[in-house]
Amino acid sequence: MVSIKKIITRDKISTILFLIIPIVLVIIFIYICIIWNVVVSFSDWDGLRPSYDFKGFGQYQKLFTNEIFLTSLWNNIVLILIFVPGSLVMGLLLAILLDQKVRKENVFKLIYLLPFTLSFVVTGFLWRWMYNVRVGVLNTLLESIGLGFFRNDWIQNVDWAMFWVCVVLIWQYSGYMMLIFLAGIRSIPESQVMAAAVDGASGFQMYYRIIIPQLKAPIFTGFVLLLVFALKAFDLIFILTGGGPGYTTEILPLTMYKEVFRKKHFSYGSAIATILFLLIMIVVIPYLYKTYRREK
Repeated sequence: MVSIKKIITRDKISTILFLIIPIVLVIIFIYICIIWNVVVSFSDWDGLRPSYDFKGFGQYQKLFTNEIFLTSLWNNIVLILIFVPGSLVMGLLLAILLDQKVRKENVFKLIYLLPFTLSFVVTGFLWRWMYNVRVGVLNTLLESIGLGFFRNDWIQNVDWAMFWVCVVLIWQYSGYMMLIFLAGIRSIPESQVMAAAVDGASGFQMYYRIIIPQLKAPIFTGFVLLLVFALKAFDLIFILTGGGPGYTTEILPLTMYKEVFRKKHFSYGSAIATILFLLIMIVVIPYLYKTYRREK
């Protein structure tokens, strides 16, 4: 018989521990926490004292009759409709520009990617200062070049605040999308590009007919990533606008935060978190399924 010492070597023990510890941590801090959150959403926990009395779908019924929740949900939809296609288009344009064999390409990559490397808290403070009505750099610049009539209230404007929040997010994520698209463009065989050039395709036609149709995978990947970012863009909006003016820029994660940590409505906030989780799963599961099919 083979001795146990020969079967269980030090290397195998290290490998097992290396795999088991992260798995246990993921199970505890992700999956068990998700289950616990769902359980709380069906309870009557309201206040600092825990309570797990089952109340059914009462909190969920309250959600869809609450004007603040419906406004936050609509703001998330607006964020998706503006931020996602805006970032995809800007990222694609930047990738096409860098694909023109420009000099100092790495310098331009660094410049375009720099916003994404910033903390969202830093970005929030930076743009809050830039959007400031009195001392903000945007209004000051407009005044200095004789375009003071274009002065704006920016994020203080109820009708346009959400749009200017989307502009900040597009500015931050376009460089990241650029990298994804540039990698996709550079992965296209050179022989196809040369054959298209021989057939007379050049410039706009080359990208429109040959290159962009082959970027379906990068476009789909970028689309899913941006959707997830749009659903959980809490930190930037929290610093930039705090959800204001009023509730015009409040999104679901921000509403959940206020309900749980300010008002102590734990079961109600857990219901919002569950809805947000389901929305993210609606986006992520098709992506994982498509990725699995592609790899298989």
